[in-house]
Amino acid sequence: MVTAQSERRPTPDEIPGQQLPYPGSQADMTPAPDSDLSNYKAADKLKGKVAIITGGDSGIGRAVAIAYAMEGANVAIVYNVNDQDAEKTKSLVEERGGQCLPIKIDVRKPEECEQAVEQTVEKFGQLNILVNNAAFQMVHEDIAELTIKQFHETFETNVFGYFHMFKAAYPHLKAGDVIINTGSIVGKIGKSFLVDYAASKGAVHTLTKSLAQTLADKKIRVNAVVPGAVWTPNIPSTMTEEQVDQFDDANALKRAGQPEELAPTYVFLAAEDSSFITGALIDVTGGQLSS
Repeated sequence: MVTAQSERRPTPDEIPGQQLPYPGSQADMTPAPDSDLSNYKAADKLKGKVAIITGGDSGIGRAVAIAYAMEGANVAIVYNVNDQDAEKTKSLVEERGGQCLPIKIDVRKPEECEQAVEQTVEKFGQLNILVNNAAFQMVHEDIAELTIKQFHETFETNVFGYFHMFKAAYPHLKAGDVIINTGSIVGKIGKSFLVDYAASKGAVHTLTKSLAQTLADKKIRVNAVVPGAVWTPNIPSTMTEEQVDQFDDANALKRAGQPEELAPTYVFLAAEDSSFITGALIDVTGGQLSS
């Protein structure tokens, strides 16, 4: 008998306080994030499609890559540091029948984003889905510790990186193709110890809506998934041990989300099922409300 996913999610008291060096590896987390989509029921929703996913080596990006492969797509995963995580994602995608192209770049550099897109198109012959998911965050309890250098790095990764990938992908996108950005609930409500990150995610939300309006005539849809607290390597590698302890019960379900709980929303927004949705911010927060 297969256990329902909702029956085995770690509760806050099952996520012990821990801290990993930045950037964290998914393999070092306790407990390991749920990202294998073992109970996911695929239906060929993305058959014949090609996707490029930034931040695709772990966390939400890994789960999305696996889900897309299960739905019939081939994927390129863009990552910055963790070769081990990227190779693990590649093997998981291939186990599910998809092809996976890992590409190691820095999304803050537009020329490297262009190279990543060109490699993807050269490998698979087309590009249909751009998932902007790579992100940088670092916690500071005291606002005085937030440096101008970090503020720039946050926006260069979380906003400029998304725009660089869009600019590189745009010439290859056609009617029916999609862009999906990863926002955040803190981009709607703010966060005292993530001032720069929250501000950058608010910018992602507005960028999403603006691009959706700009690209509507070309029939290219642009939407954003807005996660709440999700158990990914960014959490133990950027937060204090105390903050990670009992992470995170600030929602109606009183627990953190798991990457594979986000992935079906990315499938929905990439598939024809969402053909009348553009410019939307889809909250997946466990009931952490923005108003």
